[in-house]
Amino acid sequence: MTLPANAAQPRSASRPTPWKPVLLRAAIGLAFGLATAFWSNPSGEGLAWAMGLYLLATAGAVWMFRTLPVFVPAVIALGGIGAMVTRSDVGVALSAVVALLVLGVSELTRGVRKRDDLARDWLISGVVSVGTAVVLPFFISMGAHALLGVAGGGAIICGVLWILSGLTLRHEAKTSSGPSAPGSSPEAVN
Repeated sequence: MTLPANAAQPRSASRPTPWKPVLLRAAIGLAFGLATAFWSNPSGEGLAWAMGLYLLATAGAVWMFRTLPVFVPAVIALGGIGAMVTRSDVGVALSAVVALLVLGVSELTRGVRKRDDLARDWLISGVVSVGTAVVLPFFISMGAHALLGVAGGGAIICGVLWILSGLTLRHEAKTSSGPSAPGSSPEAVN
């Protein structure tokens, strides 16, 4: 059994922080958001593939968190598959609505119930995901470009949030592991 470096340190403080899945989720959201922002004339099939791949990648990143119930990434993945199978504006939008609504509600629940390093981030991401899911059906009649714009906007907001969180967690993980070389601690600067 490995004990923490400081025996007085609580066990939860010795657990590794989940900065890698946080940064992965941020990269997925930012990549999708940027792709939708600069895609001038997407087709219905392009909408289906882009939304489907985004939801599948998001499901993988959420699964890597291991903090939300297992059904959440499963529903998101099914939403991605549904978007790629239906290939219509209505089908893609409804698949995305279900996936984002389940994701958002579970993130809100996680943020309210658990008070950890990511609690506020879960709340904000949950509000953005639910907001995107609620607004998305109103843009079905405007076509693929509008649907990608709304979903991409939510993805960019969440991507920026998660990249800030991931970089903060990464920095905290590095500083909590202690100095790596003699003289690298601030106290040794005399």
